[in-house]
Amino acid sequence: MSNSVHKDRRLREHSSSWVRSFACEDLKPLIVCRGPIRKEAMDVFAEMGMSHVGILLSEKDSIVYPNALAPELRTIRPQFVHRVSDYTGATADEKRQRMEQIVAIAMANGYNAIFAGYGFMSEDAEFVKTIEDSGLNFIGPCARTQQAAGQKDEAKRTAERVGVSTTPGVDDLESRAVKARFPNADALASAARDMGLGVPPEVFQRDFDEAIRQCLDAARADGRDLVDIDQLAEQVSVEVRAMLQAHPGRRIRLKAVGSGGGKGQRVLPVPDREDEASRATRGREASELFREVLAEVKSTGPGDTKNVLLELNIDQTRHHEIQLVGNGEWAISLGGRDCSLQMHEQKLLEISITQEALKDEIILARQQGETAKAESLTRDLTVLERMEGEAERFGVAVGLDSASTFECIVDEDRHYFMEMNTRIQVEHRVSELCYGLRFTNPDDSEDSFDVESLVEAMAIIARHGSRLPRPTRFKRAGAAVEARLNATDCSLSPHAGGTIIRWSDPLSFEIRDDQGISIKNPDTGQFMQYRLAGAYDSNIALLVSSAESREEAMGQLWEILRVTKLRGRDLCTNLEFHYGLTNWLRLNGVYAQATTAFVKPYLAAVAELHACCRELDFEFAAGLALKAGTAGAPGGPKGPFASRAREVVAQKKTLIERAIDHLLEEPHLLAGWLCRHRSTFEQSGDHFEWKTNPLDVLADTYFFLNMDYRPDLPAAHCIWAHDAELLARGQSFYRSVEGRLGTKDWSEVCAVLDRPEPSGRFDLETWARVRSSHAGFQLGMEILGLIPRAAFDVGFFDLKVETDLSIDLPEKLLGEEAYLRAKRVLAPPPQTKADEIAAVTGGMFYAREAPDRPPLVQVGDHFEKGQPLYVIEVMKMFNKVGAPFSGTVDAILLQDADGTVVAKGQPIFKVTPDEKFEVEDPKLVAQRRQAYTSRLMPSATLSS
Repeated sequence: MSNSVHKDRRLREHSSSWVRSFACEDLKPLIVCRGPIRKEAMDVFAEMGMSHVGILLSEKDSIVYPNALAPELRTIRPQFVHRVSDYTGATADEKRQRMEQIVAIAMANGYNAIFAGYGFMSEDAEFVKTIEDSGLNFIGPCARTQQAAGQKDEAKRTAERVGVSTTPGVDDLESRAVKARFPNADALASAARDMGLGVPPEVFQRDFDEAIRQCLDAARADGRDLVDIDQLAEQVSVEVRAMLQAHPGRRIRLKAVGSGGGKGQRVLPVPDREDEASRATRGREASELFREVLAEVKSTGPGDTKNVLLELNIDQTRHHEIQLVGNGEWAISLGGRDCSLQMHEQKLLEISITQEALKDEIILARQQGETAKAESLTRDLTVLERMEGEAERFGVAVGLDSASTFECIVDEDRHYFMEMNTRIQVEHRVSELCYGLRFTNPDDSEDSFDVESLVEAMAIIARHGSRLPRPTRFKRAGAAVEARLNATDCSLSPHAGGTIIRWSDPLSFEIRDDQGISIKNPDTGQFMQYRLAGAYDSNIALLVSSAESREEAMGQLWEILRVTKLRGRDLCTNLEFHYGLTNWLRLNGVYAQATTAFVKPYLAAVAELHACCRELDFEFAAGLALKAGTAGAPGGPKGPFASRAREVVAQKKTLIERAIDHLLEEPHLLAGWLCRHRSTFEQSGDHFEWKTNPLDVLADTYFFLNMDYRPDLPAAHCIWAHDAELLARGQSFYRSVEGRLGTKDWSEVCAVLDRPEPSGRFDLETWARVRSSHAGFQLGMEILGLIPRAAFDVGFFDLKVETDLSIDLPEKLLGEEAYLRAKRVLAPPPQTKADEIAAVTGGMFYAREAPDRPPLVQVGDHFEKGQPLYVIEVMKMFNKVGAPFSGTVDAILLQDADGTVVAKGQPIFKVTPDEKFEVEDPKLVAQRRQAYTSRLMPSATLSS
């Protein structure tokens, strides 16, 4: 659902005959994708005046109302819903059958166009060619463009031809494997005759490379392989060894030519040594990764495309992309997007990059004397201008006739073309909110129409194509940002299943693309429960905001995340991760130049902080605070002052500890809170100092948690009334005191209140009461200060942005082991018996990496900690799961179970661990926590 206000898109009702000629009401599209783009397309097509719009529905899209996995069914008439067993089929043959079935459905039901959005077959040249050959209109790039740009090997060769910077590597693996098997034209010609490939004999004598291409194409068309997977895997090993020798110390990325969305990609680690033996080992590992890649993209059958790119992995880079729109004759850029904040090759947070915004920020940085920042942004501007120019040139070269994305990696002042996505992107709104397209009548400059939706632009181009003059782009907003709300656990690993039972309404400035999940029951006005599917990717919704500046857009997204309430059963999302991350970005600067390697160290920092704070004993701390507050009091520990102090601490117990408990329950909230309040405290050595009244910090904490008092809310969801009253009374007291003292500076207020002599025109008696009230309101606030003190202790704030916008990643947060430690803290493995290993998440279980490979482990095998034991397919990704400890397999509890759905915590193996697990003595745990709490408490003060 989107609550954005759409303009009238019915061109047929325009006063200009030229504008009316571009109407699209006669398009009758069948939508053959799913997810948020399906609902968006339904909405846009309806707004364009199309009345005959249907959707394809897979059997995996449950239609059990009200827990529909396709909530669009709530708004569409049954005659426009068409069912298939699945979208693409499990094999190449099934995929071809599905293509023919989709075309047949369209023809039989009066559709004249097909829209494939993103995912599934949206950038499959064979599918698009099938549609075009049937006479249907494809709303997306044509088959020629799909072939030239959508296949990563073809795209790379085209880029090199038109002068686009590309990543070093191998893009013709299949051809090289053919040469290795058939070293000359005569040998290949003989094989082609034996296979009956029908390649003209003269080709072999004229051009060996062309003969290889024609033989590969002919074999593929006949459903056969010229070289098999084993031969290709051996060629991968040869090429990787050569690349490692030419580029020592570098990682290598394997990427299927038809991959996308993070699927079909693997990264080979850096060799441990620089010698031939080590390179040979890495070559064998690359062969295994090659098999994994093919299995993941389902290209293991005869005739499937098995070419895989081998490229140098450019580490510590940023991932930028350019939004393109073309009609086959012209191509125009709509600015860029920074997609560097990603995990498992899946984008998380996407931010617009425009020339206008960069120029404004450069001017501001120079005015504020931030020279290094200005220079860094100037480099970004230069790179963006080059990328936009190259993108438009590439778009023309491949005949782009729809919306596509030109993707690059950026390394300081250099950039390299990665691939073109010949489809609309999940994050397309980030660009369309910043720029619109204005089409002007070539014969009348006053006659024009604007297009602000990329889906609308795709439909208009599909219907009117070459008639459209080259448009100009116009600015809509200064910046836009999108957070992908995914079904993942706290460590950002996929979490299948779960049911949403409540979701708060969107804000007025929020765009929420959620596939229609938020549509209310039309009879009751209540939210309808929604069960998340594990059959597809993990995305639940796209949360988008735009504003005049990036700071404002990020601030709006922060508010969206703050107030969003998402509750359910067995429900895990990355909502809190996004909330914590936006706080980190707002603290460190929204132009921070995060790389694709940032998120794992960030998670490691959050996990380290969370583990540290879990060592604090806040009950014990309350006792220490009370003891310190009553030390030296008249009458001793049993006197009236001490008795009153105990009452005060008791009154504040829930006020302080309830807020702390909520922070400690969710690591990303804890990290976000510290980032939000970084300016409210300082620490020098062992001396901790509040720079802001901690009572105000506590009040803001309830606001931060979206738990400020509202009488209409259940008590579990907001601050309790008596706590809110106590907090308000304290804040009112300090506002009054600040007014009398003539300062709001907390250090000055504390220094004055520390003196027995009256200030602020208070008499002696009133001054004594004021000081007593101050002591009472601050009693116990040292407990809140434990969290920032722990953050300093663990070095949480060492993860920071430098003056040139680069990010300083502390060494201790880097490496796979740091991430694995973080994962164990953020998403602890399920509790099992000591002699069992259980599924770490729900999903589809596989004992082997590919159908033609042996099981990863068998009964009697010894395994080492971290060694892959099984594969779980969840949210379309294949995840190898490593052993949590070393041991021996005694029994496999799932026999012949490849493809079986397992639940999180379900036992899979019976094992004998190498080491006996010992449970730590609870008394020793308590002593350790109290000692740590005592170490952080003594020097905590309320002021300087």
